[in-house]
Amino acid sequence: MATAGVRRRFCRCACFSTENLYVARYGLHLRFLDEQQLRQDYGPILHSRGCVSNEDFQQLLVELKQEVARRRRLGQDSAARKALIVSSYCPVRPNIYSALQDAALAPEFLAAAQYSVSLGADLAGLLQRLETVSEEKRIYRVPVFTAPFCQALLEELEHFEESDMPKGRPNTMNNYGVLLDELGLDEPLVTPLRERFLQPLMALLYPDCGGPWLDSHRAFVVKYAWGQDRELGCHYDNSELTLNVALGKAFTGGALYFGGLFQVSAPHGARMGAAYLWVHRPEPCHLQAPAALMQPLEVEHVVGQGVLHRGGQLHGAQALGTGERWNLVVWLRASAVRNRLCPMCCREPDLVDDEGFGDGFTREEPPMVDVCALT
Repeated sequence: MATAGVRRRFCRCACFSTENLYVARYGLHLRFLDEQQLRQDYGPILHSRGCVSNEDFQQLLVELKQEVARRRRLGQDSAARKALIVSSYCPVRPNIYSALQDAALAPEFLAAAQYSVSLGADLAGLLQRLETVSEEKRIYRVPVFTAPFCQALLEELEHFEESDMPKGRPNTMNNYGVLLDELGLDEPLVTPLRERFLQPLMALLYPDCGGPWLDSHRAFVVKYAWGQDRELGCHYDNSELTLNVALGKAFTGGALYFGGLFQVSAPHGARMGAAYLWVHRPEPCHLQAPAALMQPLEVEHVVGQGVLHRGGQLHGAQALGTGERWNLVVWLRASAVRNRLCPMCCREPDLVDDEGFGDGFTREEPPMVDVCALT
């Protein structure tokens, strides 16, 4: 568990520019190299989902090429946005940019984290301090932030959204929200949340999924509202573990739903999680649809409370009914796990240097890792 405070150069996998390009209207994540490959690998499934005419296909080609170009510029563009925000943006709630204080955290979350680092702490004892949403799927819930902190953070996020500052997309599926690194909240808020509180919890809850070795993250806030994003298609996260906290505001609907783990038979006997009905890729990954997708588990959002789950757990968000819903999502990553197999292309990662935490890969293993626990 000796990863907190370790500073290393983080990387992306080169597949970021070609794999898992999301096309919402067809409900697919695609691999894209060129037109010939796209037709060969996805022609039939695209046709079955409405990409019928040559005009449809040409429009899709344009969009995929634009997304590839965006991804290749992502690190550079994000760094430029962050520099401008740091130099020009005036926060409305500057106190949230101070180092994370215990007063911002719910008593239940503090108690669970404190127990996790106590002598003799074990999974059974920790589960007494959390809500088990699904024992089978290993999904848990716990209050994370106090109501005043949620309100202060929301005010800051709305103020930033209304400003003329440049804004990056949270991810390829969410078009509305904020990247916390660009806003300057990674270091004071998310990093201490991961290092001081989440890592001890995850080490007990998910020792086989990289919980003890979390060493980076990607944190963003997503917004759902009428006229903007209202729902989220079924997918799995680019993370070993995920925290999803409902910040507010007033809303109905929009519940999370969970299926099973996305089973992948990858080269060299590696194993990981993913899903087929919504994510379609050719070899080298052989994707299998878990039967649990036919009866998904629904989980209602509760403001201030966080849902903990494995990144490979298939999930999505149902359509928002009324109001607005803002969620803080933290993808927790362990380079000891992903250095061996990229969860996006299901291959040994082809590393490319990147800014910040990149996609959580490193060129060396972190210290004190028991590799036997990861197989």
